[in-house]
Amino acid sequence: MTVRKAWVVAIAAVGGGLSFVMVLVVGVYLVAGNLAGGVGGGAITLAKGAVPAAYQTLVQKWGNLCTAINPALLAAQLYQESGFNPTAQSPAAAQGIAQFIPGTWATHGIDGDGDGDRDVWDPNDAIPSAASYDCELASYVKDAPGDPTHNMLAAYNAGAYAVIKYGGVPPYKETQNYVKTITTLQASFAAPVTRVDPSKQAAAAISYAQEKLGTPYLWGGNGTADQGGRFDCSGLTKAAYESVGVTLPRVANDQYNAGPHPAREELMPGDLVFFSDDLNDSRAIRHVGIYVGGGYMIDAPRTGAVIRFDPVDTPDYFGATRVTEDGAKALPTTV
Repeated sequence: MTVRKAWVVAIAAVGGGLSFVMVLVVGVYLVAGNLAGGVGGGAITLAKGAVPAAYQTLVQKWGNLCTAINPALLAAQLYQESGFNPTAQSPAAAQGIAQFIPGTWATHGIDGDGDGDRDVWDPNDAIPSAASYDCELASYVKDAPGDPTHNMLAAYNAGAYAVIKYGGVPPYKETQNYVKTITTLQASFAAPVTRVDPSKQAAAAISYAQEKLGTPYLWGGNGTADQGGRFDCSGLTKAAYESVGVTLPRVANDQYNAGPHPAREELMPGDLVFFSDDLNDSRAIRHVGIYVGGGYMIDAPRTGAVIRFDPVDTPDYFGATRVTEDGAKALPTTV
């Protein structure tokens, strides 16, 4: 069976019977075989809408300040620190979109926009300062063995002295987790330069969602018994992936960051598909479904409707995410 024929069968099966999930499994792995070789590399750029439009130019520019960082890595740090919230303040007094503590800001904050002041609350200063600080740290640990980006991130978390002392990422669990988290999370902000592998759990997640077809929608629904087994859109996708051991955030715009972003023509069954009234800002995403092939998804659309098949090619289609276990684990618990 050719890949094209597999998708034709999948489309026909949308309305029709018990073989649907089996067809999806076949479709997933037929296409996976055809994507295994990937395509060529290139410079790292930001995925469409992954960074709010107000900050995208800043992140793209300053993310290329030195070789130890890139725009997607800088975006991952900002998302991890504040969820791109310029007014964020932590209990430890970390401030702004980049979460500088006052002492660090006093030493490393720069006037990024050239207006004569250094304002930790102004992303036009804070984002350039975050990039500049990363590059300063990279220069401090440039002679340490190992990956320069990993060493820079370790210095950000544990201090440059610890990286120099241990000859690379120090044996601190917190620091090792931080390095893994940011380097993993950057994939959800980068425009893929190679085709990405399908999710190993895709077919089973779809099977879960298919079993819920016809269930009435409930705003805030997580499918619990006290809610009558009902879901809203992100509750359904969260439960579908939780059924195969992958824990996603609760809301749709955070689920968008759980993995890399295939283009529309590269969609595969199991990808999460997202919809928004602002096609330039992933933080404005308001709906999510799970792609099943042939241009259709399973979703919980709105109050008064039931979980059903819907087309994905609508004017508010934002993009897609290929969920990965590491990508989901890397997401902050609150943003």
